[in-house]
Amino acid sequence: MRERLQAPLDAGRDDALLRFGLGTACLQAGDMDAAATHLAAATRHDPEYSAAWTLLGKALLALGRDGEAEAAWRAGLDAAARRGDVQSSKAMTVFLRRIARGRQVMS
Repeated sequence: MRERLQAPLDAGRDDALLRFGLGTACLQAGDMDAAATHLAAATRHDPEYSAAWTLLGKALLALGRDGEAEAAWRAGLDAAARRGDVQSSKAMTVFLRRIARGRQVMS
């Protein structure tokens, strides 16, 4: 799947949906660096793409970049609110609560 999605990118096509697909495939394959790169590109192409923000935060968190994950989810919450994307909003709210709880445990 990943190779099939990479071909159009290599051929010069670059858009939010392609980057989201590549990011998702990389995330599923456990390649968090590549996932974060593609998902960040998806959010640059379409800052309102709340699902991309959700997965970007997951990839960043898996890389131990908690602060960046939190920032991605906060940006995603704003995008989700503007789009009326309730499901993404709920998911990102849960992830943000988990980060906050983790900080409380460490304090």
